[in-house]
Amino acid sequence: MSSSLLEQLIEAFRVLPGVGQKTAQRMAYHMLEREREGGRRLALALGEAVDKIGNCDRCRDFSENARCATCTSGSRDRQLLCVVESPADRLAIEQATGFRGLYFVLQGRLSPLDGIGPRELGLDQLSARMAEGEVQELIIATNPTVEGEATAHYLAQLARQHRVKPSRLTHGVPLGGELEYVDRGTLSHAFGSRSEMPQ
Repeated sequence: MSSSLLEQLIEAFRVLPGVGQKTAQRMAYHMLEREREGGRRLALALGEAVDKIGNCDRCRDFSENARCATCTSGSRDRQLLCVVESPADRLAIEQATGFRGLYFVLQGRLSPLDGIGPRELGLDQLSARMAEGEVQELIIATNPTVEGEATAHYLAQLARQHRVKPSRLTHGVPLGGELEYVDRGTLSHAFGSRSEMPQ
């Protein structure tokens, strides 16, 4: 027996993080009762975004073009490369700090139990980028979680293989925290006081 359109709509909302059955139901009813035009705009925007947003071939951030605006900008310091776990982390750093270097977005973190290894994070691409000789400092801005720390350690070793100085965000970012949820002042301080990682 096929589900009704209303049930399908409620199930569709449940793909969003943190949205359970009740919240999805509330969203679906609200849209149908008061926001049908907004629902049409949402459906159009979702369709366009899913079809047209891919990843930058240089930094792996979300982009509508083969290369994102940050990577093509002539005003960025190409000697500084900041590695983050997600596009949300990149945006948090961009909004909270005066960082003018470039980024590399892992789209995750090392997690062997989940089948996420160096290849899934594009580390061969990152290694090739450091081999070009332009990058002088690799700023490792992975989240201070167990997997984030393991990823940071791996990235530091990779940087040293290419004679690139690895540094890590320090003070202010709580252990077990997620960069996306750290306030701007704390993140700005942590970014400004980064230190070289020990061997």
